[in-house]
Amino acid sequence: MTSELTLLVLRLGFLALLWLFVFAVVYALRTDMFGHKARKLPPGEVPSAAQFPSAQAAPVPAPAPVPAPTPVAARASAASEPTEALSFSNDAPASRLVITSGPKEGMEITLGGEQVTIGRSSESGLVIRDDYTSTHHARLMLWNNEWMVQDLDSTNGTFLAGTRVTVPTKVPLNTPVKIGTTTFELRR
Repeated sequence: MTSELTLLVLRLGFLALLWLFVFAVVYALRTDMFGHKARKLPPGEVPSAAQFPSAQAAPVPAPAPVPAPTPVAARASAASEPTEALSFSNDAPASRLVITSGPKEGMEITLGGEQVTIGRSSESGLVIRDDYTSTHHARLMLWNNEWMVQDLDSTNGTFLAGTRVTVPTKVPLNTPVKIGTTTFELRR
């Protein structure tokens, strides 16, 4: 009688452990396929470092100095000199996304003011179908007239100029962003 009771308890314990394992696998697959819910910030609200507890504080580079405006007469004479060229305003954000390597190399996407989601999902603005890209991998968003990239807890990560992105990070023009086997740059 005692051995039958012990065997029954072991069977039930094993069954409970097996179901616990099944639920853990389903949760991991669900998280990889659909990602974590991200709340949308109201217009004008600035994200704080407290919203990203898992990220370590990274030094923020100082903004590049903006050259003083040149008088119209000086610009006209500079344009007539062959050695100097007029520079464009640094205030305008990138207007296109250019894929520089990967299966869709050469493809361009026109960027508007809306965010662009990137991943394997057919609902993404940029669909990348490879084994190293999550269903909802990353997002590009326009914030304070600058494009930011945010990794959406992807399995293999998002890399900006070779550095893994852990918090929303500014994407400078012509800087490579790598997601899976695809690399792209933002350009004017």
